[in-house]
Amino acid sequence: MSSENATSSSHDNEASVVFSKDGAIGHILLNRPKALNALDLPMVDAITAKLRAWETDPTVAVVVIEGAGEKAFCAGGDIRGLYDARQRDDEELLDAFYRREYRLNHYIANYPKPYVALMDGITMGGGVGVSVNGRFRVVTERTLFAMPETGIGFFPDVGGGYFLSRCPGEVGMYLGLTGARIKAADCIYAGLATHRTQSENIASLKGELAKISEGGDDFVAVQRILDEHHSDDGAGILGSVRSEVDDLFGSETVSDVFARLDTSRSDFARETAKILRTKSPIAVAVTFDQIRQARDMTLAQDLMMEFRLSQRTVRKPDLFEGVRAVIVDKDHSPKWQHADIGQVDPREVAAYFDLLPEDKELKLQF
Repeated sequence: MSSENATSSSHDNEASVVFSKDGAIGHILLNRPKALNALDLPMVDAITAKLRAWETDPTVAVVVIEGAGEKAFCAGGDIRGLYDARQRDDEELLDAFYRREYRLNHYIANYPKPYVALMDGITMGGGVGVSVNGRFRVVTERTLFAMPETGIGFFPDVGGGYFLSRCPGEVGMYLGLTGARIKAADCIYAGLATHRTQSENIASLKGELAKISEGGDDFVAVQRILDEHHSDDGAGILGSVRSEVDDLFGSETVSDVFARLDTSRSDFARETAKILRTKSPIAVAVTFDQIRQARDMTLAQDLMMEFRLSQRTVRKPDLFEGVRAVIVDKDHSPKWQHADIGQVDPREVAAYFDLLPEDKELKLQF
């Protein structure tokens, strides 16, 4: 394996993302294991630049992305860095991070070569953006997937409206509102992953990908290799609660969701209602509308909508308070702007979705 280059990280003395080539593979290693491989803007920019270079490199047949260490693929974006940017009123970074991250997500979704994400470990938030938007998504027994943003006053972005709205029934709405954590079998069930294997098989899987020969259809070759390594080791939890999830979350309004949860006598409904009431009420309301609207959108349209939401949300008190409570002070006792969902004015929610000035709208082309 030959190392190509890396980008420095301000968080430590090592490269935060390392690029290399191994046979037919262009390899991306997210290399911040102490930070659970969280993405920051230099990493986003470096990955984008390398993908563009590999797009026209005839020696690269397939791109593989994975995380360093045994705990995480990528636990999300560098929320602490964005918190600090908000404290110092760094408007440029608050715009640039989401703008360039969403452009990368869209680029990955449309990448002309096979893109394989090895979601071996914690995969959340921004880590979902650089995995689930790709063509091939491999989970293992160590995978722990979640879009937990409503718990910090944000919404499931990086294309979340698009891929969550395309999960079976109301599964995506349930995952998006509650931030529920799921494992490999449920990732397959929800359509968030394409293949499942054991962590110990990843090395041999990459070895076979590296040997893909020229002259054939690389997508077909990658599909065959991943299919051969795929293992179906039992069902998850979502299938067993699917009918209840569909009934509880298939409401016309977010208030109706809470009403259905409160009138249900099931243990699942009571526990879900308890969890949902710990989340930011305005974030839950925005997320509900985001996922509903995204059902009829392309990924590009969804990302443009989510950029508008991001620019409104980063200037609202709940995100700042949520990050403080969960990441900075770690008291896990956020004081949300609204006491409960009943205090959220639908007009306030609608304003999050308003168009930005034309020169501020997200442009997805490079």
